[in-house]
Amino acid sequence: MKKILAAGLFAAAGLAISATGASAQATLAQVKQRGTLNCGSNPGLAGFGVPDAQGNWTGLDVDVCRAISAAIFNDPSKVKFIPLSAKDRFTALQSGEVDVLVRNSTWTMSRDASLGLLFTGVNYYDGQGFMVRKKLGVNSALQLSGASVCTQQGTTTELNLADYFRANNLKYEVVAFATADETVKAYDAGRCDAFTTDASGLYAERLKLANPEDHIVLPEIISKEPLGPSVRNNDPQWFNLVKWVGFAMLNAEELGVSKANVDEKLKSDNPEIKRLLGTEGKFGEQIGLTGDWVVRILKHVGNYGESFERNVGQGSLLKIARGQNALWTKGGLQYAPPVR
Repeated sequence: MKKILAAGLFAAAGLAISATGASAQATLAQVKQRGTLNCGSNPGLAGFGVPDAQGNWTGLDVDVCRAISAAIFNDPSKVKFIPLSAKDRFTALQSGEVDVLVRNSTWTMSRDASLGLLFTGVNYYDGQGFMVRKKLGVNSALQLSGASVCTQQGTTTELNLADYFRANNLKYEVVAFATADETVKAYDAGRCDAFTTDASGLYAERLKLANPEDHIVLPEIISKEPLGPSVRNNDPQWFNLVKWVGFAMLNAEELGVSKANVDEKLKSDNPEIKRLLGTEGKFGEQIGLTGDWVVRILKHVGNYGESFERNVGQGSLLKIARGQNALWTKGGLQYAPPVR
């Protein structure tokens, strides 16, 4: 009797696991049925994610969400941007409140191993840096010995700061504040010589200063902060879809396919371009999309380089150099596996 009961319980458990697994595979189906993509976003980081007064969202991270929507619906506007704080972002993804989190989040081992999520790639290679007033007369963080540095409490920024100054035998005074806004305001008020956070944040926060042109971001990057989208770890199809949307935008830039010339490139005899644009092979279908999935992305959003320049590059207010985010063929780190 005990053996029969145990077998029954085991079978029931197996069915439960199977059902959970089946439902976990349904993210794409749920998004299609709902008619919108729920995207977890940063509501206040210029260049990456921010709505205007009319509620129109723009940014490098925002473009990832719009590209996913374009690939699925052939419409980049079918996205519901859900503003999330740093504290709540991963919980919102875990609970299913959002389908994908694209909110300047650093890919780390502990997040991979303990949060039940997967990062799909890196859409911005970042790292902690420093901003100072031009009148301070320094052009390197190594010249900051004896400086006071504003930073936010309770973040890895504090640890990175301590490690950097200790490793370089530099003295400093830390001036820490509870929130990012308080930290920026204190720096702007002259309560410290330098301000430190992720370099992308420095360029964005500089726009909030009374006189942005009076400040410069120093060249040193003292930590690795690979930022990218993440999804729950229980849906391989959805993971592949989000991952390959990012790869497609990178491959398109590398192959010279853009928003402006995608129709012309559809006639290309280049086998790599033919596979990318769906005129050869069934690659879109392999991830639950149509054959023209990349064409949809490019027509509505553009390739990675176009998105970068528009949101954070020379065509934006931030004017961040490509640097590490240049393609691997141009000395950067951005590299995508091939479509084949």
